[in-house]
Amino acid sequence: MAGWACSRHFGGRLPVSAVHSCLALCRTSVLPKLYVADLGLYLYIVVRKLDGVGYSLVPSRHTFLVGLREWVYFLPLGIGLGTVLRFIHFHARVPPAMSLLISVLITFLLVAVPEEMFFRGILQNLLETRLGPQGALLFAAVLFGLSHFNKGASFNWRYVVLATIAGIFYGRAWRVRRQVLASSITHTAVDVVWSLWFK
Repeated sequence: MAGWACSRHFGGRLPVSAVHSCLALCRTSVLPKLYVADLGLYLYIVVRKLDGVGYSLVPSRHTFLVGLREWVYFLPLGIGLGTVLRFIHFHARVPPAMSLLISVLITFLLVAVPEEMFFRGILQNLLETRLGPQGALLFAAVLFGLSHFNKGASFNWRYVVLATIAGIFYGRAWRVRRQVLASSITHTAVDVVWSLWFK
């Protein structure tokens, strides 16, 4: 959650002059993810030649709409359940445009793309051969949820439940045309809205 860490560090406002400080703050949590993403891409795409990863960041109108559609489908469930579980709390504020843009870019590049390449492009993709499309979607979502167990508590079950549900929508976005970009758009939108208005 590099975007959350950066916006939290700067009180929700991220002026342009703070970009270097923000990147320094986020560097320690981001570099391992980027390394794992690079290693995974190399091993599965170059060495193993895994088909259907969906590693193409070339935008299309359809991909963008699929990503936004799954985000819209997730919103009522995520906000409703998050509120009932007392995991999220709404904060009415309008962030500066530059802060919003930087949060979107950092979250997309350093959080959403690496996580989606692993959980959807590689894991869900591989699981489909054994479990079928629905089983793979659910199993990858559960593993995605469990990977968020240690956020703020020894075992943050609320985060696990919400991340699992979000993972289902990320997986649905990827599955439409097997594109990491679609699930990364959904993931970015969820994380940015959460970090700016519901943290």
